[in-house]
Amino acid sequence: MSSIKVPPLGESIVEATISRWLKNEGDRVVAGDTLVELETDKITVEVPALEAGVLTKRLKGEGDVVNVGDELGEITAGAGAAEAPAVAPAAVAAPVAPAAPAAPAPVADVKVSPAAARLATEAGINPANVAGTGRGGVVSKPDVVAAIAAPANTAPAASPVAAAAAPAAAVAPSGTRETREKMTTRRKRIAENLLLSQHQTAHLTTFNEIDMTAITGLRERLKERVEKEQGVKLSYMPFFVKAACLALEAYPAVNAQIDGDTIVYKHYVNMGIAVASDAGLVVPNVKDADTKSIVQIGKDIAAVAKRARDGKLSMDDLTGGSFTITNGGVFGSLLSTPIINYPQVAILGLHKTQDRPVAISGKVEIRPMMYVALSYDHRMIDGQQAVLFLVRFKELMEDPAAMLL
Repeated sequence: MSSIKVPPLGESIVEATISRWLKNEGDRVVAGDTLVELETDKITVEVPALEAGVLTKRLKGEGDVVNVGDELGEITAGAGAAEAPAVAPAAVAAPVAPAAPAAPAPVADVKVSPAAARLATEAGINPANVAGTGRGGVVSKPDVVAAIAAPANTAPAASPVAAAAAPAAAVAPSGTRETREKMTTRRKRIAENLLLSQHQTAHLTTFNEIDMTAITGLRERLKERVEKEQGVKLSYMPFFVKAACLALEAYPAVNAQIDGDTIVYKHYVNMGIAVASDAGLVVPNVKDADTKSIVQIGKDIAAVAKRARDGKLSMDDLTGGSFTITNGGVFGSLLSTPIINYPQVAILGLHKTQDRPVAISGKVEIRPMMYVALSYDHRMIDGQQAVLFLVRFKELMEDPAAMLL
């Protein structure tokens, strides 16, 4: 018999939350099978079976907070173990809902996470009738939430971006006035970091607006060619990143960091891109973005975004950032004051592009306009530098040819 233990989670990370078990007690496993997923404040860690056998005991449940080295369960190894009868885990067995017109599959054959089982019980749903999207067909809590919402809502499914903005906990069974859910390790760490940012920095925000006409036209001319020749869909974000890198080169204090009574000037830009996900906010970064072309930046953003969606971000993806861009415009935000990603000293907020009347050469024209906001640490950055940084960023976006020279 061997123990399943919490592996090292990365530098300075000592605890995690069990997000879901992928194997039930009594399940046969082979070496390399993922048994359980742990969620830290930064990444999701998969714990594999180190040998073949049967998962005989789960010592911790979903939602439990565990530390490095804690025992999660036990595996009985060897051929004899492979013949052991499956033991139905009380914590995971989903109760049978009232009979439906169509004969459902046996509940015992359905793999259901505990959180999904609890929600299904409250809603009176048979998990056997819910399509599981988790690894190995496991029915997860979002699957049950979708099943609850389906009968009452026939609108098209929300896009992944929209889904990230609406947490699953917001949907409750009919008649339920309140629900309680324990904070995940990541959510607790996000809360701590945001408070730390507010308490440790002299937070201030300045604004400007950008005429998006030129950059929109350039992207429209290039996107098909770039996708055909480079295999990447050209979004607006690589242009924003390139313009920000050039503006940071002109005003290096915006890319610096305060360490005690020392200022650390960084002669590189590891560009953080804030990403909203079901698990909470993550900020992976594109390394050395200042040395890369717009197309290469686009490829790197696409790669890191895919890892974020798949829960495959590494510690390297999430550490070492020097400046951050957050785009609330994808959710429809017209204006906001983003909070600094401490210990960085500034963050650039992008917003929704909206047609507005503006004065052009003495005439009123309708132009696609976007508000941009720079939140900065006034201890490090003077108001003049912040304003000039945004002015330079605006100039580059309104004259994108300057970025290509």
